[in-house]
Amino acid sequence: MRLLIHLVLRLVAVVLLCLACTIGWILVDAHRTIEADTAASADRVATTLQNLYWRELLWRDGTYRDALLPLPDWKSIATMKVIAPGVCIDFRLGSAPPFDLCSQTEDIGSPAPSWFVSLYGALFGPHATETRPLTVRQRDAGTVQARVDPATAVRQAWRQVTVMVSIAAAMALGISLLAILLIGHALMPARSIVRGLRRLEHGDHRHRLPAFGATEFSHIARAVNDLAGRLAATTAERVALTKRLFQVQEEERRALARDLHDEFGQCLTATAALAAAIETGATPSRPDLADDARAIARITGQMMTTLRSALARLRSQDLEELGLQASLVQLVAQWNANTTRRAVFHLDVTGDLTAVPAEAAVNIYRIAQECLTNAARHGRPQHVHLRVSHGEEVRDAVAVSVEDDGGGDATQAHTASGHGILGIRERIAALGGSLSIGPAAHGIRVAAVIPLLPRQAAA
Repeated sequence: MRLLIHLVLRLVAVVLLCLACTIGWILVDAHRTIEADTAASADRVATTLQNLYWRELLWRDGTYRDALLPLPDWKSIATMKVIAPGVCIDFRLGSAPPFDLCSQTEDIGSPAPSWFVSLYGALFGPHATETRPLTVRQRDAGTVQARVDPATAVRQAWRQVTVMVSIAAAMALGISLLAILLIGHALMPARSIVRGLRRLEHGDHRHRLPAFGATEFSHIARAVNDLAGRLAATTAERVALTKRLFQVQEEERRALARDLHDEFGQCLTATAALAAAIETGATPSRPDLADDARAIARITGQMMTTLRSALARLRSQDLEELGLQASLVQLVAQWNANTTRRAVFHLDVTGDLTAVPAEAAVNIYRIAQECLTNAARHGRPQHVHLRVSHGEEVRDAVAVSVEDDGGGDATQAHTASGHGILGIRERIAALGGSLSIGPAAHGIRVAAVIPLLPRQAAA
């Protein structure tokens, strides 16, 4: 998951948690407000009725106390104004039946949905009833009870929740959008860092990251730049070492070919001559000697053929004597001369290969040799095409491609554990070239591009 999306999801989770806490706090505050309004209404109504009580008591000189508070007086506008909306007052004068008076509920708000009614009732339950005496001096004179209408209380809580949650949601949405913009702007250097790492992955070790405003990203950029410098130095050392290893390999091959030709070849020649002498000097009474001599001659001939094949693979001095193009022609001719292979090998040369420097010519020859060996060894091709072009596909470069029709999977060729493809990659990397392995019409196509230095190409 992308870091920006991850942070946005976390921010949304925090905002939702804050909204949930806000809703809970609003519900608790609404419940407390309703209870406080109920208690305050009880106190105000008790004070108002107490004033009426003592006024009537003084005016009537203490007589007829049962009628001190006639209904038209206590249900007056003055009494209604001190009752909070949604609160009902039960007034009892002495032992007389109670009188009810409820405040208006039309302006409280719209009815709450059923789920909110159930939730509110489950959380808080019924509201308490507030009771006050008509007068503290004569508690038997009467009582005042204030109670909340449940439906009205729920409507009042729903109105507060909707108003506060709307404001909180709008603020949370605005804060979230601003936070997302700020987070996105703060994470913009991460994209540059990722692109820089991708370029390092593809071998561009000269790319450097700029300095960023954030200290953390600046530290990362400095570390990536240091890593790129070390990778560039390590790659240069590896390329130089690889070139030197291939030079040593060619020198060892020349020395081995020379030793095989001078020592082993002479011994085989002497063995063949000795076998011919034994066959010639064998008497008619010893036909077994002649048969043994002929067997030795056949074995010697087979060993000579194997030696010539090995010398052809080992020797590279023919490149200096014949040139790259003639050596490639000879290489393809040797594969076609191999009677154990039913495939036909083709060579297509484009451009002038005489301008290719000696070091690059040796590597091109070895790459073509290894590609032909892989095509013949790992498949059953009928035709194998070797194409070499100088300055056609890419200027100042040599393109080598080998395509066969022997089937095979290009993906497995990429992940093969053998040393053939690895050696080709190392040679091409040492020369600063590129290698691609992909499917052909009926097989696999291996293509390499070996760049030439301008001074070498013009030599």
